[in-house]
Amino acid sequence: MTATPAVPVPADHLMGVYSRTPLAFERGEGARLYTAQGEAYLDCLAGIAVNALGHANPKLVQALKDQADKLWHVSNIFTIPGQEALATKLTDACFADVVFFSNSGAEAVELAIKVARRRHWAKGQPERIDIIGFDGSFHGRTIAAINASGNESYLEGFGPRLPGFIQLPFGDLDALKAAVGPTTAAIIIEPVQGEGGARSASDAYLKALRQLCDESGTLLIYDEIQCGLGRTGKLFAHEWVDGALPDIMCIAKALGGGFPVGACLATAEAAQGMTFGTHGSTYGGNPLAMAVGLAAVEELTKPELLAHVREVAGYFVQQLSGLQEQFPDVIEDVRGKGLLIGIKLKTPNREFMQHARDQHLLIAGGGDNCVRLLPPLTLTLDEAREAIGKLEQACSAARVRAKSAS
Repeated sequence: MTATPAVPVPADHLMGVYSRTPLAFERGEGARLYTAQGEAYLDCLAGIAVNALGHANPKLVQALKDQADKLWHVSNIFTIPGQEALATKLTDACFADVVFFSNSGAEAVELAIKVARRRHWAKGQPERIDIIGFDGSFHGRTIAAINASGNESYLEGFGPRLPGFIQLPFGDLDALKAAVGPTTAAIIIEPVQGEGGARSASDAYLKALRQLCDESGTLLIYDEIQCGLGRTGKLFAHEWVDGALPDIMCIAKALGGGFPVGACLATAEAAQGMTFGTHGSTYGGNPLAMAVGLAAVEELTKPELLAHVREVAGYFVQQLSGLQEQFPDVIEDVRGKGLLIGIKLKTPNREFMQHARDQHLLIAGGGDNCVRLLPPLTLTLDEAREAIGKLEQACSAARVRAKSAS
């Protein structure tokens, strides 16, 4: 029987909200993606830090297949045992007491905002609604999330800025202390910014945030959607800092290893206002998502995987520093934490991404004219060496292009 050839979706039937490359992939395995023509690409993008355990990870695939044969979806009016199993696995591994499962990181952020405001309402302080965020931050694409984020361009054309959202300079403690007041509900921050250019908050700054929140009765929200679940070499990025635990945390991306699932975690005290009827989700926490999420978290919490991340990350930092010395006209800075690596460029980052694709290497863009390396956490040292070699070729191409344009 002759197979029916795949018919591409005409571009004019899709909303034009993405600047897509014509590159399309048919399958993936580990850190490789393959086109229909069989061309292999080394994937240091991983679906923007989603495929943390690589493509077609056999344990995740098996978990999905096993669950798909039994039950896909039931309403949250029924008990879903997988939710309790995954929630227990997560709370045993971190500060939190309770979890709500969503379909995405943006939904987790939406709930974190609701949890914070509702907690103050429950304590007789309904005026405490202000959410303080930072420039360069990214928390999702919903209306509340873009108001909490630090990118003005995401607000253009979507009406006035919502009340109750304040933006401050990232890392400016004096500005933050001046802004926190009687109407402040929470501070939301990525311990390591993703889209904002892989900027990492200092240990001292995160400790100061925790102290300021304790003194003012403000809740501290960490957005670890991109930097969490092993990406920095610890299960959560804030674990690198003693005495800086959050009250609420948002996770997603790696949580399902490619299957859509997110979560909002909180202490019981922070979540005290979230009573019957205050929130819900049709698909959030469905049996399919919980089966894959549980399999993913079982892998992501293994000490040997986290040690491997630290080893590969150390290699990348060493080698990228060497590339910076070799190409000072191309690379301005190397930043980030673990395998959330930012390379700030002196040449346009979009052009550099194309140079990398020409070498069959996939990397992400980012703010502040950065590109990001977000490989699977299972990337081998040999694959990391291969990535460095391809980046060296991309730097050479960027240098040639810059000279020809001058």
